[in-house]
Amino acid sequence: MINRLIGGFVAIIIGVSLIGPIASQVNTVAVSTNSTGSTCATTSQAGCSGAGLYVSSSWGATVLKMVPGFFALGILGIGIAVTYGALRDAGVV
Repeated sequence: MINRLIGGFVAIIIGVSLIGPIASQVNTVAVSTNSTGSTCATTSQAGCSGAGLYVSSSWGATVLKMVPGFFALGILGIGIAVTYGALRDAGVV
């Protein structure tokens, strides 16, 4: 029981610590505005060199921006599974 709790705790800690960098990378790739706040229409605009994904496929950029949320939901699922497994091993559930 304790090994399951420790393993789950480590997985949750690592997952939670990765949410920030994943969100940062996703926002870098799926940029849709330049430094002045204007929406990028082409990659040749000033400050829009990284907006290739948004310019070519705005729905792709929108879906990509959902990745950190689903990653966080996965970490939440791990937490629920670890808790349920530990309680089941203890005979509570």
